Amino acid sequence: MEIDGGTTAWMLVATAMVLLMTPGLALFYGGMTRAKSVLNMMMMSFGAIIVVTVAWVLFGHSLAFTDNPSSAINNFVGGFDALGLQSLVDTATKDDGTGMPSLIFSAFQLTFAIITVALISGAIADRAKFGAWMLFGVLWVTIVYFPVAHWVWGTGWLNTMGIEDFAGGTVVHINAGAAALALALVIGKRQGWRKEPMRPHNLTMVLLGAGLLWFGWFGFNAGSELAVDGTAALAFINTQIATAVAAGAWIVVEKLRDGHSTSLGVASGAVAGLVAITPACGFVDPWAAGVIGLFAGAICAYAVGLKYKFGYDDSLDVVGVHLVGGVVGAVSLGFLAAYPFLDQQSEGLFYGGGWGQLGLQVLGPIAVGGYSFIVSWVLGKIIDKTMGFRITAEDEVTGVDITTHAETGYDLGTIHASGVSSPNGPLTPAPKKVDA
Repeated sequence: MEIDGGTTAWMLVATAMVLLMTPGLALFYGGMTRAKSVLNMMMMSFGAIIVVTVAWVLFGHSLAFTDNPSSAINNFVGGFDALGLQSLVDTATKDDGTGMPSLIFSAFQLTFAIITVALISGAIADRAKFGAWMLFGVLWVTIVYFPVAHWVWGTGWLNTMGIEDFAGGTVVHINAGAAALALALVIGKRQGWRKEPMRPHNLTMVLLGAGLLWFGWFGFNAGSELAVDGTAALAFINTQIATAVAAGAWIVVEKLRDGHSTSLGVASGAVAGLVAITPACGFVDPWAAGVIGLFAGAICAYAVGLKYKFGYDDSLDVVGVHLVGGVVGAVSLGFLAAYPFLDQQSEGLFYGGGWGQLGLQVLGPIAVGGYSFIVSWVLGKIIDKTMGFRITAEDEVTGVDITTHAETGYDLGTIHASGVSSPNGPLTPAPKKVDA
């Protein structure tokens, strides 16, 4: 096995950076919830690391990135040649010495699958059963994520048609955003939604999480080139440009609309820019990255309010940021693509390309978003009707941290974040009320 040392070293670092994004997301989401739910919110991200890793090793890599060329099903899902990853040991991604060990490629792709599942959890904060979430995670990644990764990045039908998605705008963000919307509809609104204040309890945690996401995203985007070259450099700088511009655009919208710019706004705007540039980062010129960031920051700043107009409780704005931002980035390639990654891909309209690529960039979000939404809704309904997906109203009011995990995020003396007094002994859930 001959490998390229520079590529291998970079991909080891990029993989670790992307994995760090999930704890960063846990901080970002955790700070946005109420104090009585912060640990549960963070546990949902760490739970995603557990279930997705196990599924990926057993069969996920195989379904996403191996071929089954003798069967028509290969357009939709891969084969079984890499079950348990055993066939990847002592092999390289390329035989000419310019690749990396296949296990590093697999680990890199695993981190994408992990954070995609974790992203969904933000839509159902404060009210989901932890066990139901873990079951949903392993089912969803198997039935939705692995096939979609094969469609777009493997040898599936969308890749064959020539769709462009450099680092996961469609596979990760639109996929997760559509699933988040489905689960929010299945589980329903939080107790007191739109009647009680449900403000983020720790904005410093939100900013720290956003910073870790921003850092890790350089590995997410530049690492997706799978090499150390000019395209990786382009993806790197475009990530910074779009993110900074989007953060600025969001707080300008806030200032004009609300009269003030907020720390939550700058964090949310940065994430919106990261999401939107993800599918485009290796394909567009730096000036175009700024345009994408501008549109993403402004559009997503308004899109997060759609939940109030349409009446769905997307707790932490997964739909408004990840679904909408992913669509902005994916469709923008139909206009702005300048550096085709594969031979069959074409430039955008602004560079002399035809309408065909724009059509593909619209088709991808529709196909992936529609598939993810439908399957997620069905899975959510099945889980809800069998084991129940939502905690009881009483547990929700008390706080899911103490009722599910017997812990609270903050020890405030005798009064804990859940509002439950515990002057002696370990924390225990509040006693259930018994009707006379």
